[in-house]
Amino acid sequence: MCSNIENDNYNHNGIELWHWQAMSELQKCFGARMEFGTAGLRAAMGPGVSCMNDLTIIQTTQGFCAYLEQCFTDLKQKGVVIGFDARAHPPSGGSSKRFACLAASVLISRGVPVYLFSDITPTPYVPFTISHLGLCAGVMVTASHNPKQDNGYKVYWANGAQIIPPHDKGIAAAIEQNLEPWPKSWDTDGALQSSLLSDPYQEIHREYCKTIQQHCFHRELNKNSEVKIVHTSVHGVGHIFVQAAFKAFDLHPPYAVEQQKDPDPEFPTVKYPNPEEGEGVLTLSFALADQEGATVILANDPDADRLAIAEKQESGQWRVFSGNELGALLGWWIFQCWKLQKGEGKASIKDVYMLSSTVSSKILRAIAVKEGFHFEETLTGFKWMGNRARELMDQGKNVLFAFEEAIGYMCSPAVLDKDGVSAAAIAGEFVSYLASKNITLSHQLRSIYEEYGYHISKNSYFICHNQDTIKQMFERLRNYDGENSYPKECGGFAITAVRDLTTGYDSNQPDNKAILPTSKSSQMITFTFANGGVATIRTSGTEPKIKYYTELCAAPGNSDLNQLKTELDNLVDAIVEHFYQPEKNNLTPRPE
Repeated sequence: MCSNIENDNYNHNGIELWHWQAMSELQKCFGARMEFGTAGLRAAMGPGVSCMNDLTIIQTTQGFCAYLEQCFTDLKQKGVVIGFDARAHPPSGGSSKRFACLAASVLISRGVPVYLFSDITPTPYVPFTISHLGLCAGVMVTASHNPKQDNGYKVYWANGAQIIPPHDKGIAAAIEQNLEPWPKSWDTDGALQSSLLSDPYQEIHREYCKTIQQHCFHRELNKNSEVKIVHTSVHGVGHIFVQAAFKAFDLHPPYAVEQQKDPDPEFPTVKYPNPEEGEGVLTLSFALADQEGATVILANDPDADRLAIAEKQESGQWRVFSGNELGALLGWWIFQCWKLQKGEGKASIKDVYMLSSTVSSKILRAIAVKEGFHFEETLTGFKWMGNRARELMDQGKNVLFAFEEAIGYMCSPAVLDKDGVSAAAIAGEFVSYLASKNITLSHQLRSIYEEYGYHISKNSYFICHNQDTIKQMFERLRNYDGENSYPKECGGFAITAVRDLTTGYDSNQPDNKAILPTSKSSQMITFTFANGGVATIRTSGTEPKIKYYTELCAAPGNSDLNQLKTELDNLVDAIVEHFYQPEKNNLTPRPE
């Protein structure tokens, strides 16, 4: 009898647990609609309004189309380009290609010409196509390096750059007004037969490879180079495009990591398909490089807009360069190539610009000050750098290079976004050139720092899923010593300036108002320290992370590297202890 009662209780409790879990899952899927922002959409594939699926793609594209109709009188003459990566989610039936076809169907149903790539492409091909064909806009269906269940919907404007405000709000409002599917939105078969649909794949691939050759300066050296390079596309789209870019530069083809060269939405050989996470993603690349005697590894993320580089050291160990170190190397190299092309004439250097995001290394500023070109900082993200680059180019300026610390590089103004394909080819030529002089990337980086001053950075993050905790943490920093008073020191390190791009406060400006645009929807505070250190704490727009970016900028000649590293380590420890308070706030450190 007792056992029956226990079983009944167990069954009853089991049903209750199942019911609670089911309700929780439904709440997750249907509780809140995905928010459309400047990054477009990024979410898991699956059912419900909070996920990427056929219906939410149709609704998003209907809103996007309606907004384009408001903004462009020539939309039906110029049209829109759509690209996609190789992501797929069999449990829900979602895939990047399926979503791209649905988006094309919606636009075609309204008489808008659509240039739909017939096969997977790198993300940079979409902004390139907008600029090359003079289109009104573009969509790239990709979740970049996110986990395999995710997908995204990234939007570009007629200027070839990602959208910035107010377009995000305009599109979001139009989505809400166009939630019911239009009669022909589902008709992908009809759309694929439409005379409004064309495939730009062959032309764009050919023109892209032709265009990036403007940045090839050492063709004969490339042909004869004996440097061996390994490339991995980390189960993404990059393989054939990087091979083609190397060919365009007359470089020997890089050795491809066989297990990772073909697109695979399961990303079976890596925990995270993100080369920014460093060595874990490069294990197979190290093995192939050792086998073939290669000294340099290039790694793209799955949509090939980012590039990581590793180099074998004299000790036999591999060094994975940080995004800031690669920004220094590529920025220096591209400036050397510009000087080679233009000669030493000072007349045109006043029109040369380089850009980086405000959380990236200040090394380009140091180079610009010494060499005489312009350097500008923008808000975080290539949407800001791409739009600023377009403004400068429209004024007749020459934007040579832009970068962000998250291994994103714009090495050619033909793509106003980060581009891991052109960056790979340019890096290949750079490595070949250095090898001809018997110089390694590591040696060259040290030379740059010795000439322009060491810039040592240390970036990481804590994971936090609780929005209230995040808000409280930042509000505490804004009211540290009483109301509306920021910290004046941190663990003994004196703070000389504070800039808060959430509220618009900047203690460095005469009126205390920040020059860079502000955004109340994201948290971002930058502290400048008396010792030359700079630290920015910010939330991520696409992940549950509270990130920190720290850098110690030393004057040229101060080359005691160990002392500088120790000082930066101590500063970071103080920031974590006093500003993050990980134990009190229950924050999870970045997984090793």
